[in-house]
Formats: sequence, C-alpha cells, structure tokens
Amino acid sequence: MASPGIEVELLVKGHSDLGEVAPEIKASERRTAVAIADLEWREMEGDDCEFHYGDGTNEAQDGDFPAVERSRLQEMLSLLGLETYQLQKLSLQDSLQISSDSMKNWAPQVPKDLPWNFLRKLQALNAEARNTTMVLDVPPDARPVEKESQMEEEIIYWDTADDISADIYSFSELPTPDTPVNPLDLLCALLLSSDSFLQQEIVVKMSLCQFALPLILPDSENHYHTFLLWAMRGIVRTWWSQPPRGVGSFREDSVVLFRAPAFAFVRMEVSSNSKSQLLNAVLSPGHRQRDCFWHRDLNLGTNPREIADGLVEISWFLPSGREDLDIFPEPVAFLNLRGDIGSHWLQFKLLTEISSAVFILTDNISKKEYKLLYSMKGSATKYYFILSPYRGKRNTNLRFLNKLIPVLKMDHSHVLVKVSSTDSASFVRRIRSIVAHVARSPCRRLSLEEMANAARKLGLKVDEDCEECQRAKDRMERITRKIKDLDAYRRDELRLQGDPWRKAAQVEKELCQVQWAGDPPEKHRAELRHRLLELRMQQNGHDPAWGVQEFITGVSSPSLGEKQYFLRWMEWGLARVAQPRLRQPPETILTLRPKHCGAVDFSEALWPEPLGVEHFLREMGQFYEAESCLVEAGKLPAGQRRFAHFPGLALELLLRGLPLELIDGSTLSTPLRWVTGLLKELHIRLERRSRLVVLSALGVAGTGKSTLLNTMFGLRFATGRGCGPRGAFMQLITVAESFSQDLGCDHILVIDSGGLIGGALTAAGERFELEASLATLIMGLSNVTVVSLAETRDIPPAILHAFLRLEKTGHMPNYQFVYQNLHDVSASGPKPRERRQLLDQPSDVSRAAAQMEKQGDGIRTLADLAFCDPERQHIWHIPGLWHGVPPMAAVSLGYSEAIFELKRCLLENIRNGLSNQNKNIQQLIELVRRL
Repeated sequence: MASPGIEVELLVKGHSDLGEVAPEIKASERRTAVAIADLEWREMEGDDCEFHYGDGTNEAQDGDFPAVERSRLQEMLSLLGLETYQLQKLSLQDSLQISSDSMKNWAPQVPKDLPWNFLRKLQALNAEARNTTMVLDVPPDARPVEKESQMEEEIIYWDTADDISADIYSFSELPTPDTPVNPLDLLCALLLSSDSFLQQEIVVKMSLCQFALPLILPDSENHYHTFLLWAMRGIVRTWWSQPPRGVGSFREDSVVLFRAPAFAFVRMEVSSNSKSQLLNAVLSPGHRQRDCFWHRDLNLGTNPREIADGLVEISWFLPSGREDLDIFPEPVAFLNLRGDIGSHWLQFKLLTEISSAVFILTDNISKKEYKLLYSMKGSATKYYFILSPYRGKRNTNLRFLNKLIPVLKMDHSHVLVKVSSTDSASFVRRIRSIVAHVARSPCRRLSLEEMANAARKLGLKVDEDCEECQRAKDRMERITRKIKDLDAYRRDELRLQGDPWRKAAQVEKELCQVQWAGDPPEKHRAELRHRLLELRMQQNGHDPAWGVQEFITGVSSPSLGEKQYFLRWMEWGLARVAQPRLRQPPETILTLRPKHCGAVDFSEALWPEPLGVEHFLREMGQFYEAESCLVEAGKLPAGQRRFAHFPGLALELLLRGLPLELIDGSTLSTPLRWVTGLLKELHIRLERRSRLVVLSALGVAGTGKSTLLNTMFGLRFATGRGCGPRGAFMQLITVAESFSQDLGCDHILVIDSGGLIGGALTAAGERFELEASLATLIMGLSNVTVVSLAETRDIPPAILHAFLRLEKTGHMPNYQFVYQNLHDVSASGPKPRERRQLLDQPSDVSRAAAQMEKQGDGIRTLADLAFCDPERQHIWHIPGLWHGVPPMAAVSLGYSEAIFELKRCLLENIRNGLSNQNKNIQQLIELVRRL
C-alpha cells in the first residue's frame, strides 16, 4: 500500500498550478511501495502480468464490443450514400466533375449530401470543410433546448464518473437520417470509400488547410486497420532549418521522408481533459488558437463517434525562422489516438514503438489499466501521465501509479496534474518544455516510411503494399537509379530534345512566317523544308533510349491503376534525384516572406528547370513529330510507323488528370503534329461529347495562378517550381451529362501558362517576342482567359501584345483580371471607381506595346481595348492564401470564398454565352494550326 504521506501530498498538489506535478517519491518509499504492489498483484492475478495482443487483430476490441458494433460501418456508409463505393471505389475524376452544384454555395439537406459537400469545400481549401452540417427541417427555437439537455446529460455523467467505467465516446444509438454525423466519422467513411488517388488528394488538401491528417485508418467492420503511407506521399512541406552552427535556410522535403521526433497523446478509459484541445494549444503560437485536431468544443464535436474510434491522426510543427512564432527549433510530429487505448491496443502498441514520448490522459488507473500498461515493461519510450484526480478514484489512482513508476521508468516529473482550477497557459508551457527537452536529448527520430515498417511488423496493413503500387515503384526505381548527372542524362537519354528540337522548331517558325508573308519566294520555302526534313530524319534515326523505353512500358500498362501509380512514383522519384540546389526559397515562401526574400526579380528563373515526367512525354512527342513529318513528306511509308500509338498513350494520362504539355517549356514552341494527334485521339474517345470550352490563365511568374486553378477546379498544375517560363500545360475537366446541356459544353479544357515577363519591354529581347507569341496562342485558343496581376497594376506586356494582335482578328475571349494580394490577407479589394481608373489610365507599358504593334500614337486604354465593363466584375480581388506566416499559417477563408465566386462567375459566363462561341475538338485542331 502506498505511503499515506505521498497520498496527502498528491491531493494537495492537485489544487496548485497546472504545471505542478506529482511529488517526488523517495527511493526507500518507492522500493517499499513496489514490493507491496508486487505482492498484492501476485495474490490477485498470479505471476503472469503480461498483456497479450494478437497479430493484426484487436482482441480487446473483439471481445468487449457487442455484435451490433460490427454493423456500424455499414450503417454509416448507407446513411451517407457511400455503400455503392465499397467494390468500385470513388475516384478522383468522380469528385471533380462540373455539375449544377458547382455553381451553388449550397448546404447539405440530407446525410447523403455530406461527403460531396465536404469534398467540394476541401477542394476549394475552405478552412470550414470540417464544419459540414446538414440544414435540418427543425424549428429554430428547438435547437438550443436540445443543446441544453445535452449539457445536462454531460453534467450528470461527470457527477457519477467514479461509478461508471463505460466510454462516453464509444456507445450510442446507431445513427439515423436526423442525427448529425461526427466530422471524424464522415472523414473515415469517405476515405474507406475512396480509391488510393482520391485518398491522396483528400489528405493533401487537408494538409494545405492545416488539418490533422489521418495516419491509421480504422475499419472495425473487417477488423483491420490501414497505415496511410501512400496517401501522405503527395505532401511536400517547407520549413526553416537552423543548424547548430552555420546560416539557416529553407528546407523542402516530403513528409514521408524527413525524420522528426514524434509525441503521441492517448486516452486511457475516461479523461475529463481533451487531448485534442491540449494538442491544439501546444501547436498554437502566440494568442491565436489553431484547430488542427477536431475536438469536443467545436461544431458537432460532442456527437458520438460511430466508426472513427481507433483513428490515429498526425500533425507537425514546422519552424518559420521567426523567434516570436517558433515554439520548437526543429520539426516535431504529434500523434493523436481517438478512443481508449484498451479498445485499440494495436494502435497504442505502434505509438509506443514510433514515438519519442507518450502522454497518457486519464482520470482512473484501475487494475485493468495497470495490467495493460505493465505489459509495456522494458519499453524505451518515455511515458507521461496527465491526471485529473478529482474526477477519478483518488486512492486507486495513486496506488497503481506508484506501481507503474518503476515499471515504466518514470519519476515525479512524468506525472502532471490538471484540474479545472489550473492555469491553462502555464500547463501548456509545461507540456512544451517537456517536448522540447525530449527532442533536444538523444531520442527516437523516425520518418513515416520507418513508421510504416513498424506498422507492418505489428500486422497493420500499409496502403502502399498492393502489387500494382509496388510494381510501379520498382519500375520507377530502375529508371531513376541511372540518373546521376542531369545534363548528361538529358544529353544521352533524351536525345531528341535540346538542340535537335530547338533547331527544328526554329525552322518551322521561319517556314510559317514565310507562308504568311504573302507570295514568298518558292526557293526559300524549299530550302526551309529541306532543312526541316534533314533535322527530322536525324531525329527519326534514333531509337528511344532505355529509360524512355521503360517509361513507355510503364504508361502502356494494361492496368489503369498501375499506370497511375507509375506516374505518381515518377513525379516523386524524379523530383528526388533531380532536386536542384535552391538559390532562393520556393514560390510559396517567396511570395509570402518579404522579410527573408527581399525583392523578387522575375526576369530569370530561380533555378534551372528540373527533370520531370513532362520531359519523357516531350521525348515521345518528338519521336511522333519526326515520324509524322517524314510520312507527310513521303519519305516514310505509313505502314512502317512505329510511334503512331503514342498520342493514344498520352491521352490516357490526360483523361486521368495528368497535365500534358501544350507549349514546350524549353523552346516556347508548339509541337503541332503531336498536339493535333492528341486532340484527334481525344475526339475519337469522347465521340458525341466533344463540345469544348477552353479556359486559360496567364500572368507573371509567382503570382499564384496555378494555385488558383488548382483550388478552383481540383487540378494538378505544378506550383512552387521556379519563376521562369515553362510553356503551357492543359488539363481536361468533365461536365456531368445532366449539366452539359445547360452549360453548353461537355468538357472544359484548362490551360495554365508559365510565367510571363513583367519588366520593361526593351530589356526583354527575343524572349519577350516568344512570350508574346505564347500569350497570343493561348488567348487565341481560349473562350475565357484569367489574367493574374498579383501586386502590380501593370498588365504584363506580352498579354497587351496578345490583345492588340487578337483584336485585329476579331477574336476576343471573355476575360477576368485577378488581382492577388499575396502579402496582406486583410487588405480590401479595389472598389468600382478604382477599377475604372485601372482600366482607363494608360501606362507606359501599354504605350510601348501599341508602338511595337505599329498602332502609332493613338494610345489605347485597356477599357477601350478589351471592351471592359468594370461593373460586370471583370476585375477581381483575391485575398492572400495564408492567414499568418507559413509554414504553420492556416488557409485564409477569404481566399476560398473569393475563388468560389470567381469560379461561379466563369461558369455563369460560359452558360450565358458571354464567352466566344464554344468549340468542338475538330474546330480546336484547326484553330491550333492557324494560330
């Protein structure tokens, strides 16, 4: 039995500050207490005190839960309308279709609306995505009463806490259509109904919204749990790295690869302290509370969880380089287990093996809990208890706590007492100091990949272990293993690019110019054609290099899943082996961190264009171009073609959401035969649904236009990879058949351009002319063009030239100018009078553009040029993306709302015919040739 003096001291200490801990136990008293405890335990239980758990199953859970628990998952899926997606999983393409709901800021009316509403909000980076609730047909005055009665029930429960051993989070009636769904249940149900690629998209978007991420997904119906390693693969984070000696710099890495100490927070039986609220407080710098982890005080937070118990979430603290905001000097991971450790022992066991320290929150430590924790004897993990003794059984707690102290190698500093009278800020500081102390000392530091290995050993399923994924990974590694030097690889493996393609592109441009010159000399045309054929014959004389052949085999796989896995693996593998040395921070930090970055010079790239999937596809395109050119000239029989199937392979990738290159980023030239071949294949594939609207985005590099398109439509255009021009890429969005007649098109082709020159025309030279041609081509193809202005009110000169050139042809797309305020999230947008001034006031750039296009001194304002009506919202103000300082800043709700309004306006313009006449694919092919 524990010493009475120790018991009294612990009870007295409970009244003190939140940072207070249980008293230090003298060595002699500890030895006596342990000896008595061991004797009593042997008398009660015998010598064997070890707790056994099964491999890959949850024996405690299986034995304790009634049979009805086994059907809760199916009940939840049926309630949410997701039961049809158990065999054929919900895909990313399903979630991105444009429908009538895409134009509505609608609230869910029935539970089956909840998953789709959550997905749309998450796609739009709406920070309130987890607040998704139904608008029930209930009288308004009925709801407060319901909430009041719920609070009374909680008070009654806590008054009798000492006599109740049930878990208030686990037991409830099965959900009904009138019962609000807990957001964590909604998340788990949606993830269990989604394929690997939609799971990955959900997790990436949650990361951008600074939500805690699902790491272990429970499946109580089938009694296996999944470690979500693949779902995390797409997350890349940037943080400030400060070595012990030396100059700090930004580091960028995948969250699955970098090592960091992890701290797990778990609940044992009942705890009157909320783990999630405590974690949010620990992760929140300054006075602003961040809700990374969902907790009981948030909307629907008190609704019972039906299927989410056993979920393990993860979130990171990442330093920004600012002392006033950096709680910890290095990245730190925090893990949160939902539910009681006794019912989810397998997850708890894993957390003890991957964490540097485990914090156990509980009100009661009884014989059952002691037996569970005794089985952790010999564990290398540090254990900390957070107790609330006035809500639990005081004497029993103390008795078993004294027994556990030597078993878990703890001392008095490992026991924290938190009651209602304790100062919360002081207690949070105490937790932070413990975390910082453990992180500074030699401790376990694991990457998510290493955590997944530990999960496998315990019998948990890892989502990345499916055969298709592993075959695709093996093929990627065979390719990337041979990449030692980027320049050498481009020269030896991607042989048709570089100088061969640049020379051929130049000859084709000259040939095009003489054809449009009017009565050109036939001799000159013949010379150009001869030179072009020579260059194409040289290209066609090569065979695809080994790496390109392996890539072609990967994208030719008959398994659609394996093909998608291979492309994702290639993106990450190439980014890993070809990662250039950063000269400045990446785009997301660059545009938001003027203190560290200083002035931005957009006239040159921050780093050379890295090697990517587009380079392998560009090589395939050049093989197709060279072969097609020779067939057209009669130099090669059509029956001897080897690469005629390449456009069909690329089209499969486009239909699966991969951006395809429309304009070459290295030469700013269009591979005409390759692009038309792609569009012809698209026309064949879409058959009767081939009506297109083309929507494009142009602007200065680093202005957030790619992020804007990705947020608006859920696309995958590259962001943060430098500020130099990278050509233009296209993605295809499907319009739901039920909405296509109303909208007037079957698909929307979205084109994202590389950055355009934002400086003076005189210094731009040939590069400017290329970009002016690029802007002309893109705007000429477009029905709708979004021009991103960022913080400057000057229209990029290449776009002004495109306006002037297109005006001569009579083609003017519907356009929207988007002013993105990248620094100040609270700044208000331009008012109608300011819009008129922006449009009416001629600038030096517009004067120079008019002179270069031989428009004389008759200066044109933008309003005259583009027939702009400022009252029709042609100019938009988009607030900053981040609310605060990255990498820990939350997404601004104003950004999401403004993007949604812009999207709705664009779709309304398309539906109302305000854009140029919609095209079919055949017309688009002809337009590409003409332009």
